[in-house]
Amino acid sequence: MPQLSAIIITKDEAANIGECLDSLAFCDERIVVDATSADGTLMIAKQKGARVATHSWKGFGPQKNYALSLAQGDWVLSIDADERVTPELARAIRAAIDAGKADAYEIPRRSSFCGHMMRHSGWFPDRVIRLFRRDKARFTDDVVHERVVCDGAVARLSEPILHFPVRRLEDAIRRIDQYSTLGAEKLAASERKISAVSGLAHGIGTFLRVYLLKLGFLDGAAGFMLAVANAEGAYYRYQKAWLARQRRE
Repeated sequence: MPQLSAIIITKDEAANIGECLDSLAFCDERIVVDATSADGTLMIAKQKGARVATHSWKGFGPQKNYALSLAQGDWVLSIDADERVTPELARAIRAAIDAGKADAYEIPRRSSFCGHMMRHSGWFPDRVIRLFRRDKARFTDDVVHERVVCDGAVARLSEPILHFPVRRLEDAIRRIDQYSTLGAEKLAASERKISAVSGLAHGIGTFLRVYLLKLGFLDGAAGFMLAVANAEGAYYRYQKAWLARQRRE
């Protein structure tokens, strides 16, 4: 039985999946769960030797739980297609598994925005649980911003995952639309009070939090652009949720 299974969910990730899988060569098993990609993602994953499955999209949480159900290793490493595991992190992961002192590990992420590796803005260290014992954890069923829930001890690794979510400004605009739509669906279904000006208030608050409280100004022009992008995402999330409720009334 494999000791370490890597799981990745994909949707049109041909530009990323090859390098991602290459960085996971140290894993005993690599599983790609794809949601009807039309850009060659599956072909590349198969060429790289990954175990490939398809699954209709029901949200990030359900999709990752399905990938988790396919894993056979004692330990699972959850990675996104736009992330890379460095050789240093790979060695740290193997050492953590061999030591077995915890049931799950938080790993910091070092993320790039339009070619600039962010040091502040809430994007670093951005610790997330990514490595865990298969029988001790699962993902929440949230359609967006899912997280790992672990029934056991959680420790931290110091080596970061490299994250390349926004290579161009066009990527940021696409993510604003995608994630604000998913977030709006969840928000509209909640009992939170939303008005026509909620989006503006939350957008301004988000900009101030990222640029000032999270020290985004220390990231220079990239920090300013990221604060604006996050503010836009918050604005559209609340406006889309408000409009969805208006249509139901």
